[in-house]
Amino acid sequence: MNWEQLLSLKRYGDAHKRLRKEQDETRLGFEVDYDRIIFSSEFRSLQDKTQVVPLSKTDFVHTRLTHSLEVSVVGRSLGRKVGERILKKHPHLKDVHGYQMNDFGAIVAAAALAHDIGNPPFGHSGEKAIGEFFKTGEGKYYEDLLTKKQYQDLCDFEGNANGLKILTESRQGRIGGLRLSYATLGAFTKYPKESLPKKPTTHIADKKYGFFQNEKETFKDIAEDLGLIKRGDADDVSYCRHPLVYLVEAADDICYTIIDFEDGINLGLIQEEYALEYLINLVRDSIQTKTYNALQSTQDRLSYLRSLAINTLINEAVEIFMKYEDEILSGSFSKALIDYSAYEAQINDIIKLSISNIYQSQDVIDKEIVGYKVINELLNIFTKAVINNLNDELSNFDKLILKVLGPFVDLKNNNIYDNLLSVCFYVSKMSDSNAMLTYQKLKGNHL
Repeated sequence: MNWEQLLSLKRYGDAHKRLRKEQDETRLGFEVDYDRIIFSSEFRSLQDKTQVVPLSKTDFVHTRLTHSLEVSVVGRSLGRKVGERILKKHPHLKDVHGYQMNDFGAIVAAAALAHDIGNPPFGHSGEKAIGEFFKTGEGKYYEDLLTKKQYQDLCDFEGNANGLKILTESRQGRIGGLRLSYATLGAFTKYPKESLPKKPTTHIADKKYGFFQNEKETFKDIAEDLGLIKRGDADDVSYCRHPLVYLVEAADDICYTIIDFEDGINLGLIQEEYALEYLINLVRDSIQTKTYNALQSTQDRLSYLRSLAINTLINEAVEIFMKYEDEILSGSFSKALIDYSAYEAQINDIIKLSISNIYQSQDVIDKEIVGYKVINELLNIFTKAVINNLNDELSNFDKLILKVLGPFVDLKNNNIYDNLLSVCFYVSKMSDSNAMLTYQKLKGNHL
């Protein structure tokens, strides 16, 4: 893979190549990507979607929106620092083609901003709830009506693939979705493969999948334009990662490791004295003891340690990326950048404590149970109405449901997979509160 091709400014529908040196510096194409994402309705809905604690009303607990903004900020720093180093190593990118350090930062920031845009309500339990509906619930009925890959898409419903669908899917008045640059779309796609074969290797790009069957041709077009290396068997669509994916992933890893931990402390799920010691172990080489001891409140101490920790891990991730740049460009780099961290032991200690005290806390478990129930009921009602419509077996209740779904599901399309996926797509874009409210209405408990 080569950087000139990987930094493609092409957008859906472009007939001609967009050249970096011809870009308007006041309205750079990669920065337009950021703007289009942040003004999208799908991004706004993240303000009411779970990050760690579902349906939390506590002011200082992160939602998907605040988490995404923070990941974007970290991603921008990572991209700029790497960009500066890449341009020194490959000066023709700047001298001949006009690329700048900030281009790398803008691409990573935009992709990081969108990294959770496809997540359903109720966090990762929402993804699992959709999958379980088709794997073991009422949705298992549809298995024999779908291809293996189509059915696997539903059984392992994936927020990353759903995100690509949101960013690229054409609909009336919005051809090409948000029409982002291919560089940003490539940096967004953490798992550039289809749902089957499932985890064919231990390569991190095979951990999950990154596009649904009805987005396959769209992603192939993006991958070919970017020059991503083809992987896997001839019958399976799988590519090597875009190199900047590793920076988007690192930004996410850094933020959820440190900031989810911070939320746990603020919620009282982790004792302050115990927790601060964990963070201090991560920043012993950079902490200024006099400054730290002068801080009076828990939030000030947390803020100071968080800042040091994030800065430490950003600088380390840049060094790791540059050390392995050749392997990353060849597609042979098979782990996340943070897996090579000198602070791996400290990071693992923090993650273990977060799992036991936050992610598996009774409050989180109780609310995830509610999420499972809500999503299962929504899918049960919506999929039955859509399939009954295909079979011309509509009940009066189904007809009412279709009036709700009408603007979001192409009822003239007689493809079962497309219809089922459209229902999942519709549910996935709901906020936590909207999903709860819709559930209450369908149960007759709200007018």
